[in-house]
Amino acid sequence: MTAAPDRPSLRERLRALPVLGAGLPGLDVDAAPDKPGTLFVDWLLEAIDAGLPAPHAATLSTADASGRVDARTLILKDVDGDGWVFATRADSPKGLALAENPNAALTFFWREHGRQVRVRGPVVPLGPDASAADFLARSDASRATALAGPQSDPLASQDAYRTAWDAALARVRSEPGLVLDAWTAYALEPTSVEFWASSPEGQTRLRYAAAADTRTAAPTWTKELLWP
Repeated sequence: MTAAPDRPSLRERLRALPVLGAGLPGLDVDAAPDKPGTLFVDWLLEAIDAGLPAPHAATLSTADASGRVDARTLILKDVDGDGWVFATRADSPKGLALAENPNAALTFFWREHGRQVRVRGPVVPLGPDASAADFLARSDASRATALAGPQSDPLASQDAYRTAWDAALARVRSEPGLVLDAWTAYALEPTSVEFWASSPEGQTRLRYAAAADTRTAAPTWTKELLWP
């Protein structure tokens, strides 16, 4: 795309954009805890307390059996003993990709704090009870959206969607215990968690790598700095 003579080019406009916020908190490597989940939750709570927009939003990256890569934004549901928890339809493109290749990554970015976290590892379904509990915890409107039709299939028109969504919402309200069979809660069990932070002093990258503990089956973690 060519810019008008009196206007900067797109490249120039992109290069001029500010990237990060001011007063960045950075990353104190010496104070980093032994487990990455602890540091992640600390950063997430700081983002929540600061009022950052959608601090629980993350990009889930997957690859199917043929290696085709896809990515989309979703919402983190929890971080616990199972790992980083999210939910979706098992028959959605991401659910089908995870069935073929369970290795995935979650990326979190909190621009105002100059922080990014990359979580990588295998994804496992958490079972029908956890999946049903997650589905029933969603709002009526969110459940109606999941029930209205097959996610990512071609849609004839917005009117067709509105008709199906209205019918699904009515069903949700008349059947409060209704659960979509395909709805699945998943946990990403990390093998690597990388923390990146920018500050006036420069950038810091800290990676936690998991090694299985054969005595407990729980991972033990090593920490290492990476070049920015």
